[in-house]
Amino acid sequence: MHDSVGATGRLREKILVWDMPVRIFHWLLVICFAGAWLTSESERLQMIHYAFGYTACLLVLLRLVWGVIGTRYARFSQFLKSPQAVLVHFMAMLRRHPHHDVGHNPAGGLVMVALMLLILLIGLTGYLSVKDFLGNFSSEAHEIVSNLAMAVVILHILAAIVMSLLERQNLVKSMVTGKKYGMPEQAIRYPQYWLGVLILLGSLYFFFLILSGSLPALTQ
Repeated sequence: MHDSVGATGRLREKILVWDMPVRIFHWLLVICFAGAWLTSESERLQMIHYAFGYTACLLVLLRLVWGVIGTRYARFSQFLKSPQAVLVHFMAMLRRHPHHDVGHNPAGGLVMVALMLLILLIGLTGYLSVKDFLGNFSSEAHEIVSNLAMAVVILHILAAIVMSLLERQNLVKSMVTGKKYGMPEQAIRYPQYWLGVLILLGSLYFFFLILSGSLPALTQ
């Protein structure tokens, strides 16, 4: 269905932008981060906390690989921009004339990468805490980085809401359907369904390995 006019004067329409691995990664990471956060204070749910946390790290590592070899809009080369480009994007937002990026916008891409690095740091400090390395420092660092990551998550959610209003399209829904407004020639050709399913099944398998204590090197 045609919706709005692009910069060239042509009508934009719903096109496939996000492949299945990107969508699976995004929503599994949401679940893992929320699960790890909600179980962080419970000794009874400690193994579940470990399972969510380490699975989140696995997902980030897979996403880093896919950011190099994945489809067009999954690649870091597509959305990691210079500081000047990020500043231009923010100024355009303030003037309520945002650029209609088909993939991640410069600011969104920067926040996403920052969040992934924070999650890896959470996993590292959590592992050091479990192994009782560096005493209380690792535990305190784990909590501080977790709180910082939560702040970035909240910022990401608020930005998604604001950009949805400015761009007049539901960006949260687009991460479910994989579709955003753009020109037909901007669409990706292959949704990579099978790879998405493999990532889902592999992540679930890893989660239950941790939960069952089958990987004691990570939990004891």
